Amino acid sequence: MNRTGRALSLGCLLLLQPLLALAQAGGNSLLIPAMGRCTLNTQPQDLAQALAACQKASDEGDAQAQYELGEFYYEGKNAPRDLNQALSYFEKASLQGHAQAQFKLGSMFFHGEGVPANNVQAYILLKMAAVNGAEEALDTADEVTEKMPREELEVATQVLGQIFRKYLMELQSVDGRTPFAPLP
Repeated sequence: MNRTGRALSLGCLLLLQPLLALAQAGGNSLLIPAMGRCTLNTQPQDLAQALAACQKASDEGDAQAQYELGEFYYEGKNAPRDLNQALSYFEKASLQGHAQAQFKLGSMFFHGEGVPANNVQAYILLKMAAVNGAEEALDTADEVTEKMPREELEVATQVLGQIFRKYLMELQSVDGRTPFAPLP
């Protein structure tokens, strides 16, 4: 790294220091260092402690912790694979709008992993995941669409329409503005 790059890096770190201190004191959770989050990619001797920390965060409603626990049980690398547990944690995170959890849950319904295969549910979850930012969910939703009879696709589209209408109504009722009104 050249001299200018080192100076720029050091400057950025100095600017971040007060923000990290604020985050650790209960401020902006987006700035909490990664080591303070639910991390299950640990050494075997630290796994029990990491699981307990993730479980605590999950119980407190942390969608990312719920997703991480879902992945832990889905993958089954450091513990026996448990699709029921994975499904439960993915559902919790999905209900909070966690895009990757919605994507994973939609994929589970598509492939019948831990649940009976259900293309309508898979399609709905995958479309919601895509709206929430999981771009790869669009490709999987297209795969699901190819395997769906027209009637199932119509049902799924109607349900999605109802979900989005409800969402728009909630946005409107929050501050009395229409969802598409310019911000103040």
